[in-house]
Amino acid sequence: MNEHAASFADSWHRNAVEQVVRSLEAAFNAHDPDALAACYSENTVWTNAMGRRLLGRAAVAEFGHSVISRLKDSYARYEIASIVALRPDLLAVGVDQTPTDADGIAIDGGHGAALYVIGLEIDGWRIVAGQNTIVDS
Repeated sequence: MNEHAASFADSWHRNAVEQVVRSLEAAFNAHDPDALAACYSENTVWTNAMGRRLLGRAAVAEFGHSVISRLKDSYARYEIASIVALRPDLLAVGVDQTPTDADGIAIDGGHGAALYVIGLEIDGWRIVAGQNTIVDS
């Protein structure tokens, strides 16, 4: 996490956010749509990088299963760029996504800029809303 991100949240929040972002990154790189969906709240609202709005964890999983074959050679590194505590149980998190090869080495390609709203749910910290955008590298 960069210095800017660290200045906006205490260590408890940073640890919670890092856990969610690391789980999301691991699920994406493992090409596991169910593990990816588990990072989202049951009633999430997520707009993916293709502009498709998905409502609910089940929709995230269903979409993931529909595109998994096209993403089998896609990998990324996720870096927390900013954390803003909206409330003690609700955090706005900026995440930079860098395309990598299977070994985690950065490659050319579209980068992602995501904004995730991560909330403390009954089953732990989850993404309750988010938007992912592809940006020029």
